[in-house]
Amino acid sequence: MSALLEVRNVSVSYGAIQALDSVDLTVPEGEIVAVLGSNGGGKTTLLKTISGLVPAAAGEIIFDGTSISGLSTEAITRKGIVQAPEGRQIFGELTVFENLQIGAFTVRDRKIRERNLERVYGYFPVLKERRDQVSQTLSGGEQQMLAIGRALMASPRLLILDEPSLGLAPLIVRNIFAIIQEFREEGTTVLIVEQNALQSLRISNFAYVLQVGKLVKSGPASDLQNDPELVEAYLGKEGNR
Repeated sequence: MSALLEVRNVSVSYGAIQALDSVDLTVPEGEIVAVLGSNGGGKTTLLKTISGLVPAAAGEIIFDGTSISGLSTEAITRKGIVQAPEGRQIFGELTVFENLQIGAFTVRDRKIRERNLERVYGYFPVLKERRDQVSQTLSGGEQQMLAIGRALMASPRLLILDEPSLGLAPLIVRNIFAIIQEFREEGTTVLIVEQNALQSLRISNFAYVLQVGKLVKSGPASDLQNDPELVEAYLGKEGNR
């Protein structure tokens, strides 16, 4: 499988703080890749750097064979990298439908926008039922569905998900992870950052572990589920189930 995204020796600093230190990461086309690690490990910084929200101090990011280092977030989105950010960040005073339309701002073809909307409604029927509802009145799980749906409206080739299970009930988490697997089956490549390591490894092809800005472990997700150090650090008793 060819690489859709390559992060090559990327470093990021916030003043004197080294947030990422010479990180290398590859996301093959058509697969789900997980980035695991504790809070403060650099996971969100990595995603923001890929999306153009944070500049890299060193290194290069390659998407579909072309460098995207230094491009604006809008330009990167137009190339097909779309992020559903941590904390959902929906527009609470707008309706569900209006939020979804905002997600399609880079898509000029009306037929593609309409097709994407039906795709989102297919994944998340509750959003169709509540299309005219003000978004801040949705439940936490529904708001997360809306954040992911809004990202899908931009026709992503690479969908980046930052903590999609944060603050959600276990049943909702399982449903969202099942839908993420459907994205892969329909051809969307996914890069996911999650503290729910076990769920992430169950659906991913490959995984990386970030610790204090450095990659400390990587490998096939099925292997990492049984890695003693990873089980101890991130999976706990669940890792042995």
